Amino acid sequence: MYLEHYGLKEAPFSITPDPRFVFLSERHRDALAHLLFGIGQGGGGGFVQLTGEVGTGKTTLSRLLLEQIPDNTRVALVLNPRLSPEELLETICEELHLPVEGRRGSIKALTDALNAYLLDAYAQGLRVVLIIDEAQNLSTPALEQVRLLTNLETHTQKLLQIILLGQPELRDLLARPELRQLAQRITARYHLTPLDAAETTGYLRHRYRVAGGQHLPFDTAAIARLHRHSGGVPRLINVIAERALLGGYAHDDTRIDARTVDRAARETLAPAISSRTWRRAGPVLAAAGLAAAALVTLAAGMWSRGPGTPRASDARGNAGAIAVSHRREEVRRGRARGRGGVAGPDRRRRRTE
Repeated sequence: MYLEHYGLKEAPFSITPDPRFVFLSERHRDALAHLLFGIGQGGGGGFVQLTGEVGTGKTTLSRLLLEQIPDNTRVALVLNPRLSPEELLETICEELHLPVEGRRGSIKALTDALNAYLLDAYAQGLRVVLIIDEAQNLSTPALEQVRLLTNLETHTQKLLQIILLGQPELRDLLARPELRQLAQRITARYHLTPLDAAETTGYLRHRYRVAGGQHLPFDTAAIARLHRHSGGVPRLINVIAERALLGGYAHDDTRIDARTVDRAARETLAPAISSRTWRRAGPVLAAAGLAAAALVTLAAGMWSRGPGTPRASDARGNAGAIAVSHRREEVRRGRARGRGGVAGPDRRRRRTE
């Protein structure tokens, strides 16, 4: 709905990952370099650890990594690590297209099959990488099993490179005494931090330009307020900016000021989130991410992604679209009265009746 109002071809701040909208800050480039180092010749086997708060771009980086890995690399990607050691091994084998029937539930049989695969890959000059996302959810037994996989080696090198992606809790988990042997095998560590104020400005401009916009509607004060409310977390920047654009459309404004951003932040973020507390609010940020997804679904009836695209049939979304349209009409009538275009109510007459 608001796309034509701002001269856009598509929504610029969707929370759905899209490689066309990727903005790599200096921190993101460094993190990607660490990951590529981990699977390149410099990694030398062992573990690479990448941590970051919810919404800082770990998933985006993992997608970029998968696009940029060398052709001689085979990848096993584990997205749901809440598994037993046996289930984890089964998942790894399935990701590498190894048959697991007849081996399920047997750590030895699964490990032997994986070892045979790794030796064959090594003989063909291939590298094998295991990527575990949300690794802070791994149990201690599962982490110990992952550590044991690094024992699969030749006389000269490790056969499996392992990359652990997770929230800051992963660092605390690996600091436990019982996991010290695993921690000692981590060859590269990197913590992904949020965007600073200048990077937030670049992030907004980049996404707006990719969406077809010419001039970013957020003024300087609005951008500063957006950075403060979001703490520089890209996912939260998207949530607030998207809502601010809708608010500007509802008020028939083509410029977004600080007040509009403040209102958008109040409407989309939990009160507990602020620039001072976001680092300690991982669970809250996760909830905000879910809330953002719900908001996008709810507002699907409000926003059109282009001419001819049908609106969502969700009744609440349609009701929201009607409310926005009514608000825009009220704003236009008010402005017309201010210009003398439409006569306003006679207040003196109302008081005498």
